[in-house]
Amino acid sequence: MAPSNDTRVPRRGTRVSADESLVRAEELLARLEATRSELERLAEENDAEGALEVLAQLGEIAKEVEQELLRAQRAGEADANA
Repeated sequence: MAPSNDTRVPRRGTRVSADESLVRAEELLARLEATRSELERLAEENDAEGALEVLAQLGEIAKEVEQELLRAQRAGEADANA
């Protein structure tokens, strides 16, 4: 599975709504699930090298999900305080 070249990731300092961050997090979770399925396929094929690459991808995607959820939380708090 090739890494995503998604250009929708907000730039630092750009205000993002909680809804936008949640949509992005859902997209990342779908990507996480597809990558996890790829890992299962590689495990069935005993492709250790490929599995290690996919594990690294899973770690990066998980970090992106966490960042989006934090953005959503901050945006939600900012909206509540506005």
